Amino acid sequence: MKTVIITGGSSGIGLATAGLFAENGFSVYELSRSGKDNGAIKHIDCDVTDEESVRAAFARVFELEGRLDILVNNAGFGISGAVEFTSLEQAKKQFEVNFFGVVSCSDEAVGYMRKNGGGTIVNVSSLAAPLSIPFQAFYSASKSAVNSLTLAMANELRPFNIKVCAVMPGDVKTGFTAAREKSTDGDEIYSGILQKSVSTMEHDEQNGMAPISIAKTIYKLATAKNPKPLSTVGFQYKFLVSLAKILPIRAVNRIIGIIYAK
Repeated sequence: MKTVIITGGSSGIGLATAGLFAENGFSVYELSRSGKDNGAIKHIDCDVTDEESVRAAFARVFELEGRLDILVNNAGFGISGAVEFTSLEQAKKQFEVNFFGVVSCSDEAVGYMRKNGGGTIVNVSSLAAPLSIPFQAFYSASKSAVNSLTLAMANELRPFNIKVCAVMPGDVKTGFTAAREKSTDGDEIYSGILQKSVSTMEHDEQNGMAPISIAKTIYKLATAKNPKPLSTVGFQYKFLVSLAKILPIRAVNRIIGIIYAK
């Protein structure tokens, strides 16, 4: 039986993904700080920002299963606020989870996958990576970093039959919205645009896709012989990414500004 690890698998996209793998006969482990066993989905306590915690969790899975075939790096959260009023502590926390958490888990997975003779790593990025969102600059930057990491690792690990790819969801209706750490510092200087921008984003998220839509794409990528390096889910989001490749960057950025910073 093939084994999959999903970080942040206790809710939202992670839980939907874990359920889909379990339904298809995989041995599924979800790693999070607050989850619990859920039917065929087995929980292991893990903080992706703590290297020892990550090391212990992966070692436990390998001890129980003797193999690791798929890793889904899904753990993440978002912050919002003006760049000039966001502390370095907040910005670093964003990267510790969204980027360095991916690095730490991937590093552990590679060693075990190499013993298998191969495997697949799927990173959950965001449409905010290619389309940087104002007042969510550090979230966008962390996901852009994930995309760059994904592409580099895909080439580095190809000789070991380890495939690396990323999915870039657009708006998805999950608890991610409520969990966002929001700062309105300086909003009076920005004439209320900051709060309006974040409210627009939250409205779009709560009217977004169901988590299972993203889970299906993750499953497809994870089980594909040759997965696409970067994938977008949803016609309108694919259209936006395609448009961003065609139009001048100035035009694309202005459009984003009109939507989220007017």
